[in-house]
Amino acid sequence: MPRRDAIALSLAALLVTAFFGLGVTPLPASTETSGLKEALRLATERAVKATSQSGGFLDNAKIRIGLPGKLGKMTSGLRAIGMGKQVDELEVAMNRAAEKAAGEATPVFVDAIQKMSFQDASGIVTGGDTAATDYFEKTTSQPLSERFRPIVDQAMKNVGLAKQYDQLVGRYTSVPLASAPKFDLGGYVTDKTLSGLFTVVGEQEKQIRTNPTARATDLLKQVFGR
Repeated sequence: MPRRDAIALSLAALLVTAFFGLGVTPLPASTETSGLKEALRLATERAVKATSQSGGFLDNAKIRIGLPGKLGKMTSGLRAIGMGKQVDELEVAMNRAAEKAAGEATPVFVDAIQKMSFQDASGIVTGGDTAATDYFEKTTSQPLSERFRPIVDQAMKNVGLAKQYDQLVGRYTSVPLASAPKFDLGGYVTDKTLSGLFTVVGEQEKQIRTNPTARATDLLKQVFGR
């Protein structure tokens, strides 16, 4: 191993030791690095599982997707003319599309973990409770968005979401003096899927960092629980 790489690994071990309070005797740098990557893998795996199951978005008040504020006037107007049920059905369909898309995030996260550099790892170790989530948001938002959009569009097509939305807009705009703003529904659902997924990844990361019972493997217990 080149001397510079050996020094870098030693520094990584010291950083992890200082940040997580592991004691005066550091673990081998390779163990620390493996532990960090294991924590990231577990956090993203749990987040994907939680958000992609039925109700993963719909039943989670923190990430449930509702119609955006810019459509608030239209939503209120539709409810006022007795179409509240249809508005609710539209929101359910949006969340189902998000749950479908979230299940496809794992390969993107795995790729990001594998490509993580020493500098990236150092920033995560010395960062806050959601430093890894911030890293993922920076490095995976674009590929996740590109992966999610066609899945969201197909899911919307399967449940007739786009047609349902167009019908509601048509009904609303048929009311005198009413108009609906132009709106990219698929783009909105895609963006909210990303936001919700990262919210849950952040929660899982905090759990692993602070809660011993969340460290489900021997490696995590060794690295984070000494």
